[in-house]
Amino acid sequence: MGPPTRPLGTFAAVSDPETPPAEELEQAIDRSPHSARYVALRVLGALLVIGVALFVQRTWLSDEAARETFGAKVKRIDVDSKLLDRTLPVRVVVPRRIPDRERGLLVFLHGRGEDERSYLVDPMFEALADLRDRAPVVAFPYGGVSSYWHNRDSGQWAAYVLSELIPKLIRRFDIAPRKVAIGGISMGGFGAYDIARLSPKRFCAIGGHSPAIWESASETADGAFDDAADFDRNDIIEAAKLTPSPYRGTRLWIDAGDEDPFLQGDEAFEDALTDSGLEPIVRNGPGGHDSDYWNGNWREYLGFYARALNNCRLETRTTGARKPIDEPTAQADTADGG
Repeated sequence: MGPPTRPLGTFAAVSDPETPPAEELEQAIDRSPHSARYVALRVLGALLVIGVALFVQRTWLSDEAARETFGAKVKRIDVDSKLLDRTLPVRVVVPRRIPDRERGLLVFLHGRGEDERSYLVDPMFEALADLRDRAPVVAFPYGGVSSYWHNRDSGQWAAYVLSELIPKLIRRFDIAPRKVAIGGISMGGFGAYDIARLSPKRFCAIGGHSPAIWESASETADGAFDDAADFDRNDIIEAAKLTPSPYRGTRLWIDAGDEDPFLQGDEAFEDALTDSGLEPIVRNGPGGHDSDYWNGNWREYLGFYARALNNCRLETRTTGARKPIDEPTAQADTADGG
């Protein structure tokens, strides 16, 4: 890994206040199981907890978020995927001051065990607001517990993103077809680069934040790949060595904390990119593979995507074939649909 231009910082994660435990609400009342007052207050306490949960669900996870979003609207949409034979949720954040049409789009993929709501956090909203009218629309799709966002036995996850998700987002949110970037954290960071190799020159920018990259099939975590052959088909280190590279002509970003367990694989990927003549932006700094590290760097992440999208010159089509994508044509010079 080459020396970073500037180290990334850290930021304490912001958490929501928790509802007081129900037992604390009951300490001052008669605890006899035969007390009508006791029973009534237990029911009242239970209803209060349920009411708070429903309020959070209907506000924070709805279009009109109760949390501080700095004017951004959080939309929930569902994608009926024929490729995956299921309906998948997506959270889409539309910043306050962006144009009505010809907008930029960032598709941001979550990590293992997370979902489409995992990154709807205060640091992300604040960083997006700081971009003002340069901010992109940000889509957070759901990609399963451990799909690793690639085409495999459990489904055509990469094809879903390219051929179903992105075209729907372009139509629904008035996105400029050529102004699309993709990135993600951990599993999603790997997924962003793996998806992008299937469609060279499709994206204005690709970002891997603490990407989960292994150098060999024997090192991978359980469930990350179906088998060794599946790993070989999705080996992004080897893909980066191809001539021409599927990542050429695209702005690239990779970062990881200095205590990240994937650091060795990330460095091998960076070396493969630079050996191919590419110049990825590489950042590192103190931190591990956790939300404290990522929450401290949203300004860096979103700033990178905003600059790339607002200066993008790619020529791309708006849609692609709805059939499964089995193997990339890495040497193709034309963009595969999106």
